[in-house]
Amino acid sequence: MSEPSPLSLAPVIVTLIVALAARNVLVGLFTGVLVGVAMVANVAALEFVPTLVRDHIVPEVADSYNASVLVLLAFIGGFVKLIEVSGGGTAFARLATRWVAGKARAQLGAWAGGIMIFFSDLGTPLIVGPVFQPLMDRLRISRQKLAFVLDSTSSPVAILIPFIGWGVFIMSVIADAFAANAVTQSEWNAFVAAIPFQLYAWLAIAMVPALTVLDFDYGPMARAESVATTAARDDSAGDNPNARPILVWLPLVVLGITLFASLRSYGFPFEQVAGADFRAGLSAAYFLAAVTIVVLMLYTGVSALLDTFGHYIVGMTGMMPIAATLVLAWTLGTLSEALGTGPYVAEVARQGLSGELLPAVVFLLAAAISFATGSSWGTIIIMMPLAVPAALSTDALMPVVIGAVLSGGLFGDHSSPVSETTILSSTGAGTTPLDHFQTQLPYALTNGAIALVGFVAAGYSGISWVAAGLVIVQFAFLWQLRRRLQRSIRDR
Repeated sequence: MSEPSPLSLAPVIVTLIVALAARNVLVGLFTGVLVGVAMVANVAALEFVPTLVRDHIVPEVADSYNASVLVLLAFIGGFVKLIEVSGGGTAFARLATRWVAGKARAQLGAWAGGIMIFFSDLGTPLIVGPVFQPLMDRLRISRQKLAFVLDSTSSPVAILIPFIGWGVFIMSVIADAFAANAVTQSEWNAFVAAIPFQLYAWLAIAMVPALTVLDFDYGPMARAESVATTAARDDSAGDNPNARPILVWLPLVVLGITLFASLRSYGFPFEQVAGADFRAGLSAAYFLAAVTIVVLMLYTGVSALLDTFGHYIVGMTGMMPIAATLVLAWTLGTLSEALGTGPYVAEVARQGLSGELLPAVVFLLAAAISFATGSSWGTIIIMMPLAVPAALSTDALMPVVIGAVLSGGLFGDHSSPVSETTILSSTGAGTTPLDHFQTQLPYALTNGAIALVGFVAAGYSGISWVAAGLVIVQFAFLWQLRRRLQRSIRDR
């Protein structure tokens, strides 16, 4: 690892500048990766691209975790494409509009759907998004709003569940940090104790119903909703006289049953399941769900057999831009690690800390690293070994500090245009990652500011119900902001 220095931030800064200037995350990532490779590898000009491919791109693709994610994305892509061409989403939307009286119920329905699909933060946006997208379009709700709902119910829900991939990963990192510092507490008990202090996750989940009840949006999201309200609506999109809602709900039922059945031998959902086993089970579930759609499409006369195979392959190959984006994001994270970006940021903020203020500082530090790298998992890996000994040396409350690491990683991830959840949520909603990033950022910053106050309070008090108090503060803030904006509009 290179000696940490301010220059370690250069690839990340270049990525953000280029992505915003070009309005293209992929271009920004590629540029940032080129800068990172130039800083890490001292090679001749003709060897630059071979070094990039051989030493950085290929290892990221070959990594077992990354490879399993890419394979899973291919299965998801095929499944989503079949959902789209079957017309089942449109049929479901038309059926749903009979009982969905307005925008509020539609948003709450998507929110509830995202929570129920808790078993996969990667799958949530790509399952719920295509199902609710036709309904949102019919009710003139912006794609950006749907992406926000999806992003608020993917990682924020998954990070609270101990027995799925997120929980398994987090507990393994906690276990390593505890072992290195002779902490005897089990990683399971530590994770469970930290759940009430995952303040950002609770705030992110609560914000969707709060905004819905208040019928309120602000910032770029308000403008996106205004455009969606006045935009022309095409109700014929995806029409097929043979399409039925069963083309949506039955494959989802099959998906859920298959997942639980394939993981039952591991004790799921009451026992921890290794990430590799979970992703393998989820891939199988998506495949059988796709087979179900094919059978239903043939039975209802929606499509011929060869056409369904063609659609499935198109859906799988259509995930290539997402796969490329993720590979470049992973590469950027690895280069940032090699340059010492995380330790540099950590060292800058780790001086002169008190135990009471440590959770707040850890939260800000984790948020900065996660925003810069676009990876909450990478942030957790970096921060947990630093936060645990810092908590021990300052007598800080360990559950609060662990909660701060997880919340900061999630906050930065929600605020970053290059994060996995930003990319996948925008894809599931049918909008661009940059549009999603810009519309969600004010909401993420609001929750981040409230969470920061909460970590200061929790650092001093250790009260486990501080999250409930913050949800009330969040609602009160949004209510007051709504009143002030409405008053300013009337006064014009």
